[in-house]
Amino acid sequence: MALFKLGKKKETSGCCCGGNCNADTMADAEAAKQEGSSIKVLGTGCAKCNQLEAATKEALAQLGMDTTIDHVTDFSQIASYGVMSTPALVIDGKVVSYGKVLKTEEVVKILEKIKG
Repeated sequence: MALFKLGKKKETSGCCCGGNCNADTMADAEAAKQEGSSIKVLGTGCAKCNQLEAATKEALAQLGMDTTIDHVTDFSQIASYGVMSTPALVIDGKVVSYGKVLKTEEVVKILEKIKG
């Protein structure tokens, strides 16, 4: 009766996605990360991610900015930013918030600080 299987250790990938990525998906993720002036919301499309996107749109409107927001749902792209807790906000390739839903006023302050 073998309750524990000793001797064979399951090999795991060193990759944050558990080995589900390949060279092409990682190259795409890195290329997306290198794009110029942009705002991205990273998340699976859940309610919190959508709330962050709405707050960011409202902040852009208040500041009179017409920057488009990309909503990134691909896990390999999210992981390429080092984000393990969503939603996350990325401005000009830099993660400025992760793991919480920012209020519109908080996004305004961040945008003013970065763009200002």
